[in-house]
Amino acid sequence: MGMNTSGEIEIQADPTAILAIIADFPTYPEWSSAHKKASVEETDVEGRPVLVRMVMSMVGITDEQLVEYTWTDQERVSWTLVESTQQRSQEGSYDLVPTAVGTNVIFEVDVEIKIPVPGFLLNRAKKSALETATKGLKKRVESLN
Repeated sequence: MGMNTSGEIEIQADPTAILAIIADFPTYPEWSSAHKKASVEETDVEGRPVLVRMVMSMVGITDEQLVEYTWTDQERVSWTLVESTQQRSQEGSYDLVPTAVGTNVIFEVDVEIKIPVPGFLLNRAKKSALETATKGLKKRVESLN
């Protein structure tokens, strides 16, 4: 069973500030209700997270996952699911495009779930994921800048 969603939001901050918030995984539980715990297991030579272990809970389903991140300059971060208790696969990304007043942030995620989930719960999960990834990120970034 698949779920994909995408969205865009303008954030009044430069890409570097936004990527710093995205990379600060241990603080996700402070601003993302889905994230119960997140810890960085491996970093790249620049200190950016490469492997992150997370415990997430959404629409009554708890998932433990290991996710691999790829950082492309100050423009993009993408991720791929390495292992999960509830998902077969997950691919996602944030693309950051500087604008005159900040940064346009484009979020995309495609998830394949192992277990059947009723359509209304899947729609609720998509809405929640999109709101956290856009509006939640915006609120977090702008509150710290």
